[in-house]
Amino acid sequence: MTWDEVYRIWETARDAAAPGKILIAGTGAESTAETIEHTNRAASLGYSAALVRTPSFYKPAMSESALAEHYLRVSDAARIPILVYSVPVFTHVTVEAPLVARVSKHPNIIGMKDSSGNVEGVASIIAAAPKEFQTLVGSASTLYESLEKGAVGAILAVACAFPELCVEIYEASRAGDRAKAHSLAQKLMAPAKMFGPQYGIAGLKYGLDRLGYFGGSPRAPLLPVDASAQTEIDAMLSNLTAQTAHQL
Repeated sequence: MTWDEVYRIWETARDAAAPGKILIAGTGAESTAETIEHTNRAASLGYSAALVRTPSFYKPAMSESALAEHYLRVSDAARIPILVYSVPVFTHVTVEAPLVARVSKHPNIIGMKDSSGNVEGVASIIAAAPKEFQTLVGSASTLYESLEKGAVGAILAVACAFPELCVEIYEASRAGDRAKAHSLAQKLMAPAKMFGPQYGIAGLKYGLDRLGYFGGSPRAPLLPVDASAQTEIDAMLSNLTAQTAHQL
């Protein structure tokens, strides 16, 4: 999307959100200056926090020191709190515990979203950060394990399709019902795979359409899922729905 489209989506989400909801805007860009600009635009629209991905185009230059400087400068200038965002599957840049230890002391850096899928890495980050630093995860396949290691929550693409299941896993984990949380997490494995590494955004959009939400077509250069993928996703959705009905 263009940034003008992103801004319009932020406005739409803000206007539609229920009272009291915490709104987080993804404001990361390749330059520090542009990231600050987008972050303060989100602040002016009433957002509570900004999710700032790692710059990645000049990956060889993205050393720990360069990333630390980036996040500290953004946080100094931002009018809302910052969440560091590590999503190496797309950026090929991984935020690790030493960097978190450097930046998490900044009063305007309140947490991070770790989408690495590395549970031990999440545990290392939690150990390196101050107690009040909030570590969220973005990998549905490691949700249960990450919560057990001390993650405080998650921001998951698959939750667009299965919000109730994701919340149930979180609540069971928080209640100390490890058996229930683990059992529910197993049900999330197939959609997490199909709507993640296997078919990605196109698969998620198709699944949303099939579930009665609105997914629509992915924007080029992404292609819609083909007939074979549709059949596989349909079977997964049917099986998961049958499991839920059986439980009820």
